[in-house]
Amino acid sequence: MFIVLGVTGGIAAYKSVQLARLLIADGHEVHVVPTEDALRFVGLPTWEAISRNPVTTSVHDDVPRVRHVALGQRADLVVVAPATANTIAAMAAGLASDLLGTTLLATEAPVLMAPAMHTQMWFHPATVANMATLRARGVQVVGPDDGELTGGDSGPGRMSEPEAIHARIEEMLGTRRDLEGLTVAVSAGGTREPLDPVRYLGNRSSGRQGVAIAAAAAARGARVLLAAANVEDSVLAGAGPGVEVVTAGTAADLGAVMREAAERADVIVMAAAVADFRPVGVSQGKLTKEDGGLSAIQLVENEDILAGLAARRRAGQAIVGFAAETGHGDELLQRGRRKRRRKGADLLAINEVGWSKGFETADNHLVVIDSSDEVVADVAGSKRIVADALLDAVTAWRARAPLA
Repeated sequence: MFIVLGVTGGIAAYKSVQLARLLIADGHEVHVVPTEDALRFVGLPTWEAISRNPVTTSVHDDVPRVRHVALGQRADLVVVAPATANTIAAMAAGLASDLLGTTLLATEAPVLMAPAMHTQMWFHPATVANMATLRARGVQVVGPDDGELTGGDSGPGRMSEPEAIHARIEEMLGTRRDLEGLTVAVSAGGTREPLDPVRYLGNRSSGRQGVAIAAAAAARGARVLLAAANVEDSVLAGAGPGVEVVTAGTAADLGAVMREAAERADVIVMAAAVADFRPVGVSQGKLTKEDGGLSAIQLVENEDILAGLAARRRAGQAIVGFAAETGHGDELLQRGRRKRRRKGADLLAINEVGWSKGFETADNHLVVIDSSDEVVADVAGSKRIVADALLDAVTAWRARAPLA
C-alpha cells in the first residue's frame, strides 16, 4: 500500500519514527510529509533514512510531477500523527499552505489522524468544533490517550502509542484476519545456559524474527503467546499490546513455557535459538584460570524442545521449526531437510545465518519446507515481510491438514 505519513510540529513527532518503521516492516511504501515545525523535532535525514524515500515540506519541489497533488492522488491512506491543534484547525478550514495541506485536499483516500496537544487545547471549543467537522467529513481518529504530557501535566491529549495507531491502520486497510479464533504460540530470542554468576553459553539471536511473527499473527486475528528468551525490551515493544509475553532464560525454562502453551495452541512456531548443551553443573562462584575451572567445562545435551512438541502434537496442530544454518544453496536445503526429519516438524524455516546474516539484522531470508521436504516458500525482506510469508505457509498447511 502507498501510505502518506503527515508529521506535524509536536513533541510526539518522535513516536512517529517508530510508526513509520512498523509500516515499512509491513511492506508498505511510506512517504513522510512533515511540516516545517515538525522538522524542529525530528530532522529530514531521519525521515528519509527510515522511509527510504525523498522528503520535502514544500509544494515547489518536484514541480514537473506536481508532487503537491500526486502524493494525495496516489495514496491508499493518509495518516497525520501527531496532529496538533494548529493542524486540526487547518484541516477543518481546508488550508493548503504547505505540502501536507495540499496533499490532504488532493486525496480521496481515507484519512486517519492521531491528535496530540495539551489537555486545555484539546477541550477548547475551537478544537472540539474542528474535530466535529473533520469527523463529519469521514476523517477517522485514534486517541488521544490520557496520560503524562510535556511539562509534567497529565490528562487527555497524549498521542496514542505507535502500536495502537498501527493496529488502527491495519483495520482500515483490511489486513487479513485469516488467523481469527486461533491461538498461536511463538518462541523468540536465544536461550542462555549459565556457567557461573558471570558467564553463560548462548547465541546471537536478538529475537526480532520471532517478535515479528508474533506481531504478524496478532494482526491477522490470532491470540498470541510469545515466549521470549533473553529479548531486549526495545525489541519486545514491536510485538504490540495484543501479544501475551512470557519470559524464559534457559532451554529448560523455554521448554516448560512452550509445553504449557502447546496445550491450547493451534500453531506453534519455534523461532528461538535454543542452546544444544548446558554445563553439567553451575558454579556458584566465578570460574577462574587459576583454579582450572575454565579449561574443562563438561556439557550435557539439552532437551530437544521442537522434537518433543512434535511428538506430542494434537491432530491439526501445526508445528513449525527454525533451522539457523550456515552454508549456501543446495547444501543449506539438504541440512534443513535432515533437520526437519529428525524433529518431525510440519514446516521448517531454513534461515541462512552468518557474521552479517540472519542474526541482529533488520532483514532476513527464509526457505520454508513442508513434511514432504518440498519448498513451499522462499522469501527475503524485512522480518515482518518474512513473518507474513511464513504465516501464509502455515495457513496453506492448515487448509489441507486433517483437523481431527
